[in-house]
Amino acid sequence: MRGHATPGGIVTREAYDTLMNEMLERLKENLPYDGLFFDIHGAMSVVGLDDPEGDMIKRVREVIGKETIISTSMDLHGNVSWELAHQSDIITCYRLAPHEDAIESKKRALVNLIDRLESGKGKPTYKAWIPVPILLPGEKTSTRIEPAKSLYAQVDPLTKQEGVLDAAIWVGYAWADEPRNRAVVMVTGDNKEAVKNSAEALAQSFWDVREQFEFVAPVAPLDECLQMAINSSDKPFIISDMGDNPTAGGAGDVTWTLKQILEHHAFKKQNGPTLIYASIPGPKLIAKALEVGVGGRVEAYVGAQVDNRYEGPIMLNGVVEAIREGDRSAQTEVVVRVGSVRVIVTNKRKPYHYEADFTNLGLEPRKADVLVVKIGYLVPELYNMRGGWIMAQTPGGVDQDLHRLPYKRIERPMYPLDPDMSDPDLSARFIPLSHQKAAI
Repeated sequence: MRGHATPGGIVTREAYDTLMNEMLERLKENLPYDGLFFDIHGAMSVVGLDDPEGDMIKRVREVIGKETIISTSMDLHGNVSWELAHQSDIITCYRLAPHEDAIESKKRALVNLIDRLESGKGKPTYKAWIPVPILLPGEKTSTRIEPAKSLYAQVDPLTKQEGVLDAAIWVGYAWADEPRNRAVVMVTGDNKEAVKNSAEALAQSFWDVREQFEFVAPVAPLDECLQMAINSSDKPFIISDMGDNPTAGGAGDVTWTLKQILEHHAFKKQNGPTLIYASIPGPKLIAKALEVGVGGRVEAYVGAQVDNRYEGPIMLNGVVEAIREGDRSAQTEVVVRVGSVRVIVTNKRKPYHYEADFTNLGLEPRKADVLVVKIGYLVPELYNMRGGWIMAQTPGGVDQDLHRLPYKRIERPMYPLDPDMSDPDLSARFIPLSHQKAAI
């Protein structure tokens, strides 16, 4: 069973339990197993659970037993709790952000698993786990730039040592408030000293460069971003509406940015600078657009059904320029022109990452003056398409100003929330193997 959804807020306990029960039943039907590939992101939040992935793997273990080797593959923005580290025999994560090595990392996790089974070596003898008290957003830890570029470049050479199977650095997830939310380093292998030294070297390197992390692109308030875009001759000038980035866990339906755009004098007339806004959910508008068809005028509220803290639903009044049905994520997409703005309205939330996402709707993103997308750092296709680019400090569930977030449950002190904190203990902690009793 493969469960996938556009990120965006907490998972209900009912949904989690339903999916878990079905997965566990399927596992029971096909027992026994030599190995299991545990492919997760690692930053899921579930009502009433502090460590969903730890709970998930523990319940999987109860079904498959202690002898089965579990190889875990993760996003580097996931969290590695003690429980997840204990129940995983082999564990790794992406080494690039944006995640251009996602498939490569999953393959590595599978190859490591198969090699240990075919060779008869079984579970690696040692697992070193080091929590690093750093909590930073992905937009400050992209491996496109320093210091993350050089930090992550240290990982692969360490895995070439005799007795080291894999090494990984997790940045962690900054927008949840649980004790597991922090950076982690893990190294697995059969040589205790090499595993220990490698883990401690990576953890210390991470801590040493903590003050050097900066946003991967220029950042400014939205009004400044819009003025820069209007004044720029570089097309398309891309603005990241990064406070409501659904790929990072934002609701994807915050209307604050769209309201500012529609109220801006520059976009009031049809011959103003062309701006494409992607996107906002609006099922009621979709229904009306299907009634009037392309060329018809629609008026209906859109957005703010999930997150209305910063702005309520917006009454969108404009001309339907395109309708597309059958999209896997959005279900139905409608392009509504208001002044010189083309607003993409969807039945369900959808991140817009690819040129085809726009051209399928008859839009020409490369010719647009401004392209506004709900994302933080740009995925490769948008990055390569950009003329200019700036990340807007907009409100939402993934607010980039961590100091504005009311953390109550993460472990403190934590950098950068506690900038004057003392140096932490970054010595390796050896995690008991999955068949051994674990004492946290």
